[in-house]
Amino acid sequence: MEPTSRIFVAGHRGLVGSGLVRALTAQGYVNLITRTRGELDLLDSAAVERFYVQEQPEFVLVAAAKVGGILANDSFPADFIRENLLLQLNIIDGAWRHGVNKLLFLGSACVYPKVVEQPIREEALLSGLLEPTNEPYAIAKIAGLSMCQSYNRQFGTHFISVMPTNLYGPNDNFSHTTSHVLPALMRRFHEAKLAQLPSVRVWGTGKPRREFLHVDDMASACVFVMQHYDRSEILNVGCGVDVEIGELAALIKRVVGYEGAIEFDTSRPDGTPARRLDVSRLAALGWQPQIGLEHGLKETYRWFLAQDGAFRDNT
Repeated sequence: MEPTSRIFVAGHRGLVGSGLVRALTAQGYVNLITRTRGELDLLDSAAVERFYVQEQPEFVLVAAAKVGGILANDSFPADFIRENLLLQLNIIDGAWRHGVNKLLFLGSACVYPKVVEQPIREEALLSGLLEPTNEPYAIAKIAGLSMCQSYNRQFGTHFISVMPTNLYGPNDNFSHTTSHVLPALMRRFHEAKLAQLPSVRVWGTGKPRREFLHVDDMASACVFVMQHYDRSEILNVGCGVDVEIGELAALIKRVVGYEGAIEFDTSRPDGTPARRLDVSRLAALGWQPQIGLEHGLKETYRWFLAQDGAFRDNT
């Protein structure tokens, strides 16, 4: 990519998309193309076709997706598989038909089996059963990365796919009903602090282990692979370190400054018991994360406080 290349960031107002805009701008890319949902409905194939004809992007980064936590995935499975399949089909197929030089597709660590050897290597894809609570979303993401590989094989395109671990940071979704575990806990502890509640309830046993990567590290990795990687094999993106959900809750509690107790609701599902990515393939290319978890949480909480209660669902 050249500084003046026409780069379309799909989903630029969401967690990853906004991080990509920050990273690309910081590295001197001056010709970014963005569209809000009101300006371009990615589920509308005719609208996406008109967009490609009018804008002729040279590079595409697919950060747009319908995302959510356990509750949202379990409550709206049809929405998750339908919307993600539609937008992926429209963007990826359109990129091929309009001669896009290179495309980056963002998958998800949930594409890997529920029970799998840790850390998870890229080769584990399709080697076992998926976590039932987010299976429709995972299947849609698997379809997207398979599309990229299939178009490369049949048409000689340059479509690459990365599998991010759990992400967090500015512009995350802090909704009570659709957020992932980290922003959900941050908001819950914050509101408990303001209300001076004696305890905060956390879903599950607190024993599952998860890996968390700051979105600015994720964006940095995406720009890096756009510049240095051109193979069909998927790439894991993470920090290589995981924590128990109970440990995460305790850390967020400290960052927020909440002084009450933590209660674990064992009637609620834990989800996948462990998920940590093997990031050796990306590390061998020369990329490493820079933001530690506690530092990233403090930065995210400062951003959260600056929103003055104006929480959004970025789904």
